[in-house]
Amino acid sequence: MTQALAYESKAIVALMGQPGPQRDGKWLQDALQQAIMLELATLPPYLCGLWSIKDPARDKAVHDAILAIIMDEMSHMGLVCNMLTTIGGSPRIDHADLVPKYPGHLPGGVRPQICVSLSGLTAASLDMYCQIERPEDPVAEFEEPGTSIGAFYGAIRQAFRQNPDLIKGHRQVEKEMETAYGLGNNLVPLSTPEAVDDAIQVIMEQGEGSHSSPKNRYFGREGELAHYYEFRQILQGKKLVEVPTAPEGWAYEGEPIVMPETYRMGTVPRGGWAQEPAYRPDPAVQELLTTFNQRYSELLGWLEKTWQAADPQEASDALDEAETKMRKLRLPARSLMQHELPDGSGQTYGPEFLYVPA
Repeated sequence: MTQALAYESKAIVALMGQPGPQRDGKWLQDALQQAIMLELATLPPYLCGLWSIKDPARDKAVHDAILAIIMDEMSHMGLVCNMLTTIGGSPRIDHADLVPKYPGHLPGGVRPQICVSLSGLTAASLDMYCQIERPEDPVAEFEEPGTSIGAFYGAIRQAFRQNPDLIKGHRQVEKEMETAYGLGNNLVPLSTPEAVDDAIQVIMEQGEGSHSSPKNRYFGREGELAHYYEFRQILQGKKLVEVPTAPEGWAYEGEPIVMPETYRMGTVPRGGWAQEPAYRPDPAVQELLTTFNQRYSELLGWLEKTWQAADPQEASDALDEAETKMRKLRLPARSLMQHELPDGSGQTYGPEFLYVPA
């Protein structure tokens, strides 16, 4: 992997700066690799917020809303991996230069005003989630539009439409996920231009909604909104509902949404807790951190193997191993959140999501 495509590069800015006619197969491969890294980058902050909810059963509505978003992001990453392999590329996931770095910016230089960090669920973290998912022109708001992740996916979609002959159906991974997680979440083979176009539509609408509505057509729960609006209404403390008299037909004037009681996970320093003398973990905490980081790194390795496998059964087995590693992250993460930081702030540790090379 060249340094130009590394996580802390300006690769997406450079790709978006290339004229449309120059967006060929090489452009698509580079863009899809960045899109994979974008999808992966959203998962750790969202997971920290989810795991910090003390009683998921009591705060089921908020917990399930965030969990649904996380599952969408996982399926988005899988669909983008299928897009890359269908044109002959190979997703790179298990590599020190490509994994997310926190606190830090999103990969490729997209939305450089956002600093993405790892902490518990708070108003500040919810605002960060909203900034990540923000559409070009959200309804029920009057902010100046900015460049969105959706705009990047729009460019990828147009490049596929210009180069339909690149789609060959190589190494496609399939998995049924709609039954458990909702419409649009299946990993499906992307062997035709129509299938690729549909997959990009799912990713864009689940994240941002349409230009005129915050509704998510590919939902797991009735009334589910696109990611941006789901996060926004938790932050606002009221559901976003249709209001005919509102300027755009929607307003945050629905039923109250109560912020869950959470573990007060602090913000993980760059490079992990041990980098700050005031946060240096004791042996018990360090053991939990090491366990988590190893499992996370093994998860990334199994994901890469999934889309490298030529044999469908081998790919399926690798994806099953990745899922097993994913499920085993929750326990050490929540255990960490029950250990207070030694600085007297009352805040707690939490997972670092540090990459450990095999």
